[in-house]
Amino acid sequence: MTARRLVALDVDGTIVHEDNTLSRSVYDTIREVGAAGHEIVIATGRSYGATFEVCHRLDIRPAYLVCANGAQVMRLAHPESDGEDAYVSDRVEVFDAGPVLERVRERFPEGNYMVENGQGVRRYTNENLGWDISAGERVPFERLAEEPAMRVVVESPSHDAEEFLAIVDGMGLHRVSYTVGFSSWLDISPDGVNKSTGLDYVIEKLGIARDRVFSAGDGRNDIEMLQWTAAGGGVAVSMGQAPKVVHDAANQRTGDVLEDGLVDALRTHVL
Repeated sequence: MTARRLVALDVDGTIVHEDNTLSRSVYDTIREVGAAGHEIVIATGRSYGATFEVCHRLDIRPAYLVCANGAQVMRLAHPESDGEDAYVSDRVEVFDAGPVLERVRERFPEGNYMVENGQGVRRYTNENLGWDISAGERVPFERLAEEPAMRVVVESPSHDAEEFLAIVDGMGLHRVSYTVGFSSWLDISPDGVNKSTGLDYVIEKLGIARDRVFSAGDGRNDIEMLQWTAAGGGVAVSMGQAPKVVHDAANQRTGDVLEDGLVDALRTHVL
């Protein structure tokens, strides 16, 4: 067997399709990577519950999960458990979301807002959002920032993606990290926090060198992860459908998610 790698995988657009379907080929290959002794880490913008669901579908129990774009790192503490209590929060980064919420609201007064605190409790302003709010609480906008947040999400259905990106880039948001998704979706994290900072923490815990890292992603929230991987001498793979700015951050490129591009990348660079 080759030396152990850390295999950091984005979820949406990398492991699963846009409709959240998972191909058998991707399932089998990820399972094969784990069986070969490599350390799989799911690195995603998703919150912990949705991240755990992906692990459940893949029948894997990674030692660590990087959630909420790096703001939360979960550690496997009870591998015998089939439930979400298998993991405990190992590190959480939070910030005062009040100022940035007020700033963003000036430009998107009709937007949908969700804030997730360090314990994973979500407060939101509207119910028509593309995330799980079953355990959340609908509140007035003024209550969103009552507690420090590890994540703020803003959705503006009235703007197309290009217009939304232009507005956000022109806002000059300071003292936070943020990424814009393929749609009119803004994800805000604590300053300096992203997937790469979460992974940097994980490789130190696992004792894996940066040049043994493989990472794959397709979105703007994967840019820092891919740059960090490439700068450390690892393999940074962009999915075929990724925008140019993501390809530019990577040092390898594979097919798109509908072609199971992740399978080709894993078989070329890991297995």
